[in-house]
Amino acid sequence: MTERKIRIQLALDFADLSRALAVARAAVPEGIDIVEAGTPLIKSEGLNAVRELRRLFPDRPILADLKTADAGRIEMECAAKAGATMAICLGAVSESTVQESIEAGRNYGIEVGVDMLGVADYVALAKKCEAWGAAFLNVHLPIDDQMRGLQSFDRLRQIAEAVSIPVAAAGGLNSENVVDAIAAGAAIVIIGGAITKAADVAQATRDIRRAVDTRAKVATELFRRAGETDIREVLGRVSAANLSDGAHRLPSLDGLRPLWPGIRFCGPALTVRTVPGDWSKPVLAIDQAEPGDVLVIDAGGRPPAVWGELATQSAIVNKLSGAVIDGAVRDTMDIRRLEFPIFSRCVSANAGEPKGLGEIGQPIFLSGQRIMTGDWILADDDGVVVLPKARAVEMANRAQDVLEKENRLRDEITSGRSSLGKVAELLRWEKKS
Repeated sequence: MTERKIRIQLALDFADLSRALAVARAAVPEGIDIVEAGTPLIKSEGLNAVRELRRLFPDRPILADLKTADAGRIEMECAAKAGATMAICLGAVSESTVQESIEAGRNYGIEVGVDMLGVADYVALAKKCEAWGAAFLNVHLPIDDQMRGLQSFDRLRQIAEAVSIPVAAAGGLNSENVVDAIAAGAAIVIIGGAITKAADVAQATRDIRRAVDTRAKVATELFRRAGETDIREVLGRVSAANLSDGAHRLPSLDGLRPLWPGIRFCGPALTVRTVPGDWSKPVLAIDQAEPGDVLVIDAGGRPPAVWGELATQSAIVNKLSGAVIDGAVRDTMDIRRLEFPIFSRCVSANAGEPKGLGEIGQPIFLSGQRIMTGDWILADDDGVVVLPKARAVEMANRAQDVLEKENRLRDEITSGRSSLGKVAELLRWEKKS
């Protein structure tokens, strides 16, 4: 039996038409079957984006991802007249809008698909859409769910088993999991960031095409979203600046500095509260920490020191990732020689006495931020960023998303010998008074 032909759809979810067209020019010749003017692109550039894609790719189906929520007739008419051959209506709206969109599609010669995004009884609606004449269905994993590590093909599988029309899979697909989407019943695989954010768009497209055609996964480091067990792997790739950008410009812990340039570490926090100079609880915490943990110590932000060379030796034996100390450190020459990474607020030759004041594992406040045991820490030359445990997966994934976008921008700057201001079209996006 011959395997069915799986179509690859390129989702151009840009805000700038020039960047979308540049990526499309590189990707489409390498095996793209359907070119999509993504929702952000249409919202930013209007249906002129569809017109330009039609002009560039006269032999390819052009899909307008309108996500129509009302006025189905006029939106489908406009898309068709702009040159689209396919368009999307939301399923989570009134049934009359879905039916009107499908009917308008028939009238204007455009294939109308229905996006199951946000639909509760998605199998029942899928069957209705097929009966109404929908050309295909979209099973879309929202990007905000992707960032929380919620990748599943169960909904896709259930819908594909319930209908005979093509089902498209969208959301977080890459050269690895695209094979799983096909196995779950996808007839169209919609690829966005794994191509549009790749430094080498053409090669990324070829990798996707090979994975789709051979049904064999092609390994990728980026464009995969982490779960709870993958946080350390992602944090090993991203920077403190990436984390800050992905978390709406989250500040790092102000005033804490590395003992030497080039320090970098990450791990779950074990918190310690003590008073200036009392090194009892910091030392006891070393034995309570798990390998890979980061000690985060509130020592009052001033001397005397609560950490030195012997504590460092102990931390190395116990395989800690590093320490963040809002207080003083000493024996810094020895600590540098041992290469144990530490951020501290200050350095002081004198230590205090081990009086045993304070607590281990309780919430602390550093630089105005609440830190709890189990929160994740990433520290590099730019500073220390805290990922609250409940948001660590999402923050790590959003940081990687920032890194992926920056990789693409870097390539656009260097290959085009342009500037960041021009690539990002800053003048165009300046806030108008």
